[in-house]
Amino acid sequence: MTRILLTGAAALALTATAAAAKTQVTWWHAMGGELGSKLEQIVAGYNASQETYEVVPVYKGDYTETMTAAIAAFRAGEQPDIVQVFEVGTGTMMAAKGAIYPVYQLMQEAGASFDPKAYLPAVVGYYTDTDGNMLSMPFNSSTPILYYNKDIFAAAGLDPETAPATWADVEAMSKTILASGAARCGFTTGWISWVQLENLSAWHNQPIGTDENGFGSVEAKLTVDGPVQVRHWDNLARWQKEGVFKYGGPGGGSDAAPAFYAGECAMYMNSSASRAGVMANSQFPVGFGMMPYYDDVEGAPQNSIIGGATLWVLRGHSEEEYKGVADFFSYLSSPEVQADWHQFSGYLPITQAAYDLGKAQGYYDQNPGADMGIREITLNPPTPNSKGLRFGNYVQIRTVIDEEFQSLLAGKKSSQQALDAVVERGNALIEDFADAVN
Repeated sequence: MTRILLTGAAALALTATAAAAKTQVTWWHAMGGELGSKLEQIVAGYNASQETYEVVPVYKGDYTETMTAAIAAFRAGEQPDIVQVFEVGTGTMMAAKGAIYPVYQLMQEAGASFDPKAYLPAVVGYYTDTDGNMLSMPFNSSTPILYYNKDIFAAAGLDPETAPATWADVEAMSKTILASGAARCGFTTGWISWVQLENLSAWHNQPIGTDENGFGSVEAKLTVDGPVQVRHWDNLARWQKEGVFKYGGPGGGSDAAPAFYAGECAMYMNSSASRAGVMANSQFPVGFGMMPYYDDVEGAPQNSIIGGATLWVLRGHSEEEYKGVADFFSYLSSPEVQADWHQFSGYLPITQAAYDLGKAQGYYDQNPGADMGIREITLNPPTPNSKGLRFGNYVQIRTVIDEEFQSLLAGKKSSQQALDAVVERGNALIEDFADAVN
């Protein structure tokens, strides 16, 4: 067979024609920085692996911005095929029955190979309906862990190979660090809502809300103003005054990571998926630990709950596009792609096969702490208090949590008053959601 070599404009024209011949699948996502670059590499790998479909990734901002943009686009009839939605948007997406194409149904109707049992139970359970059907495709699931600066620990006379296990350890180690002058603060955190309230509750087997944290009813109520949560927010407020804790800001806490990278704070609590950013930006050896717990709370630690996001498929597209979505989802779930994504990012491997592949590759032996999130989320079988949460309008509720936490730090409210207000204001938002969908 004679091959004709084309160069310059002719080659570009031929490439453009070939791409145009493929069925395009649009994917709106919220991955920026190193994670966004890796996502684009995954998509490029898929596009190069076959000749039928072309996935087009489009960054739409953070999770809230991406979800808001997708809702607006759907109303305008300009929605993407796939949208990445963070875990607290699950209740809202589930209620939009006419807008979503459930993944289990998509995969079946597209004739794609699909076994829900292949996915980690702690991941799948969050995104299934009451009949056990998967509604969205897990992609980037995470859970909070603790990072620490080994150099600061050593300078303060602490064992750099030993992470704090309890909140008492965090306090004692932080005060040792402050007294030594090794750092100006003990710890900081991203996501007050997710890490220091939602996961705090699950980690201590405390209910986040009624009706199994909202899984059983859209009319469930928040219950995050109990003794354990109040005690913890009391401590955070006190530790802030003492310099033990540095508030990183609302939402994801944009000031938290820089304080850790600069050596201002010795410890940092955030997503296991922060690993890529932590390793890229830390000019010091990093240690890893599980989330701290109060050792006088019976049953603690229980298990952590996931964050991150899944991929929802939106209605209104052609059958051929949906076949492309199904094919892409099969590629994304393959052990090789998932193991690579997990090992790069720190997100959990969403399938047992991907985790097993990492073990066979020796990844966890070579990278101590890389399995910290997996160990946390599988520490014990989930209880009704620790399998996650599912409330309508929870994106707005997280804003309420941030506002009330800031009122606490400003001295305007006690921790009990702040958390009571979270419950009262949050339940009003849940009622609004229930009224809208009923």
